[in-house]
Amino acid sequence: MLSKFLMIGLVRTLTGVRARWVGTEPSTKQRIYFANHTSNLDAVVIWASLPTVLREKTRPVAAHDYWTKGAVRPYLAKHVFNVVLIERKNVTVKNNPLTPMLAALDAGSSLIIFPEGGRMAGGGLGEFKSGIHHLASKRPEVELVPVWIDNVNRVLPKGEFLPVPMLGSVTVGVPMKLAEDEAKDVFLSRARTSLAELGGVKL
Repeated sequence: MLSKFLMIGLVRTLTGVRARWVGTEPSTKQRIYFANHTSNLDAVVIWASLPTVLREKTRPVAAHDYWTKGAVRPYLAKHVFNVVLIERKNVTVKNNPLTPMLAALDAGSSLIIFPEGGRMAGGGLGEFKSGIHHLASKRPEVELVPVWIDNVNRVLPKGEFLPVPMLGSVTVGVPMKLAEDEAKDVFLSRARTSLAELGGVKL
């Protein structure tokens, strides 16, 4: 089966992606990287673009129903990407998506999340779900870092199975935190704006 080394090489070959750090530098501080969502490859691309020392402590957050199907995905999720699997359908108190994410943070991991909750077509940026605010309020010491992904959706278009080599990019922006007494709507708007500005997208 594919090793981490081979998977990183494969992703970088298919996408040509490298992380570009704007207004910040790679840091071993615990972080929550939050990004726009355009493709099933997004989390993998961000993970593969990080420096090795950061990649080793960073876990993508992804849908349980997608990464537990078939023979290959479960292996990759567990043994290569170390994915934090969350429920996105039929959510209950017992399978609250926040629980495994908070557990991963408490274990010292950084996370890669997608606040829109689903993929957006056309290069736009959807409204943020409240999950990122819950994480920020429950773990206020953890930095939140916007990450803009560009062109990766063309590598693996929705509905396609085989990826096509294409030049993509990942831009990492300035870290932010939830301000004291900051209202949820204000925080969500500020986080979304920081991501949109990073990608040059008008809201």
